[in-house]
Amino acid sequence: MADQPNAPQAPWSAQAQIALDVTQPLRFPRAGRLPLFAQPTSDPGVLDEAAAHRLVAELDARGLAVICSWWPERREESLARGLPIARAQRDLGLLVSVNATSCMYSFFDGDPATAHIDDQGRPFFDESLWRPEMGCPFTLDPRRPVIRERIEFFCEAYAAAGLQVGFAWSDWEIDGPLEINRAHDFARRCVRCRAHVPDIDHFVSFQRAMRQMRAFLQFDTYARPLLARFPRALVGNYAVYPHDGFRYWFDFFEPLDFPDEQPHVVDQHVRYRAWYDDFPGTGYTYAMPVVYAWHWIYGAYDFANTDYRWFRNMLLVASNAGKSTPVQIPVVAFVHKNPIAAPEGVTEPVQPMSAWAYQELLWHMLLRGVDTFFVWCGGEESAEEVRLAHEVYAAAQEYGAFLDRGVPVLFDVPAAPGTVVSALVLDDKALVRRTDFAGHGAPVEVTIGSRVCAVAAAPGRCQVVDMGPASAGQGQ
Repeated sequence: MADQPNAPQAPWSAQAQIALDVTQPLRFPRAGRLPLFAQPTSDPGVLDEAAAHRLVAELDARGLAVICSWWPERREESLARGLPIARAQRDLGLLVSVNATSCMYSFFDGDPATAHIDDQGRPFFDESLWRPEMGCPFTLDPRRPVIRERIEFFCEAYAAAGLQVGFAWSDWEIDGPLEINRAHDFARRCVRCRAHVPDIDHFVSFQRAMRQMRAFLQFDTYARPLLARFPRALVGNYAVYPHDGFRYWFDFFEPLDFPDEQPHVVDQHVRYRAWYDDFPGTGYTYAMPVVYAWHWIYGAYDFANTDYRWFRNMLLVASNAGKSTPVQIPVVAFVHKNPIAAPEGVTEPVQPMSAWAYQELLWHMLLRGVDTFFVWCGGEESAEEVRLAHEVYAAAQEYGAFLDRGVPVLFDVPAAPGTVVSALVLDDKALVRRTDFAGHGAPVEVTIGSRVCAVAAAPGRCQVVDMGPASAGQGQ
C-alpha cells in the first residue's frame, strides 16, 4: 500500500494539538463553570484570527482553556500572540486567560543594593535559596514600580483592544521575601533585617514578617493593578491559598529537613511545617494549591499499598485548601500525576501512582471544594497527564448542580490505607465518592451534619445519596 500523504500541520503548537488529540468534546455542558486549565494549551503560537478562533472553539468544546503569556521583555510579540486568542475568547463568551509570571521576575535582580549587610557593612546574599541573587527583603521598595508597570502595560493594552482579562495566574515562588531553607540564618546576620524585625530570633515572628511582606508585594504590583482595570477578574498565584495553619508539601528547591524548633506536625516519616496564612493580604480572588506527586512523598510513608502513599499526601493538600477557602473563592488546583523533582543523585526507583488512584484523587478533590484543575506538564508527559485529568473533569460535568451549589462536608484523610469518602451536599442529597484501598466492601457510615448516611461500595462511580438516617447509596 502506498504511503498516505502527511496530514497538513496544524497552525498551533504541537502541545496544543496533543491536548486536542487525547480529549473529546464534553458530553455534559460545563454551563459557565471554570474550564480545565493545562500547560500544553498555553501559548499556542502566533495565530491569525481564523486559526485562533478555531483553536479556542475546539478546546472549549472539550472544556479546555487557552492561556497566553505576558513577556515584559517581548511586549509586542506577547500582544501579537495573545490578542487574537483573547479576541476569540471574548467573542465566544469565555474567560480571557493570561500568565503574568514573567512580569513578576525579578524583585531580586542581582543589584548589589538588594544584598544583605553584615555588622562590618559587607554585602552578602542568601546561598540557600536556589537563586544566587536572593538578598535582603527590606531593599525591595524600588522594585515595586518596575514590576507594577509591566502589569499595567499589558492591562492597558488589553483594555485598549476592548478585552477584559478574566483569569490571570503567576508562578512567582523563588523570589522576594522567603523564610524557608536557611533564610532565617542569613537574615539574622543582616543588620537591616534585625532592625526591621526586632524579635527576629523567633522563627514564627520572622516567618510572619516575611509572609506579610510577600503578600503585600503581590497585592501592590500584581493583584491590585489587575483588579483596578478588571474588577471581576480571577487573579491568583502558584501555592497561595487559605489553609489550616500547616503546609503538607515541599517545593523542588526546599530540603525536607529544617530546624526542630520550627513548628511542625509529624506524619510517619515526614514533618509538615507550620505555615502563615498570607492569602488575605494578597487580594487574590482564587486559591491555587499545589497537588503534585513530589518524588519525596514515596519515602515519606511506608504503606505497602504504594498508591496510598501518594494519595494520602496529595489529598491532604487538596483537603486543606478545600476546607479552608471561603465558598465564594474558587479553588484552582495545580495537579501532576507523575513523580516530579527527584533529588540530584537519587537512583532508588519509586513506584508511580496508578492511573486509577490518580483519577480517584481528582474525583475526591472535586468533592472537597476544588473547582477545577490546572494540569502542569509538558513534553512526553502531556498526553497522559491531560487525558487523565480531562476524563475526570469531563465526567464530573454530569453533576453540574452539585459542582455549582454543593457544599463539601467530608475532609478526613485516613492515616492508613482504608476507605476514603468525600461528598458535596445539595439540599437533602449528597454526591458521594467512595474509594477503597484495603479491600473493604461493606457499607460504611459517614456523618453529614446531624445525619448518619450509609455509603455502599461503588467502584469507579459517584453516588447520589439520600441523607435520610442510615440510607443506602444509589449508584448513578
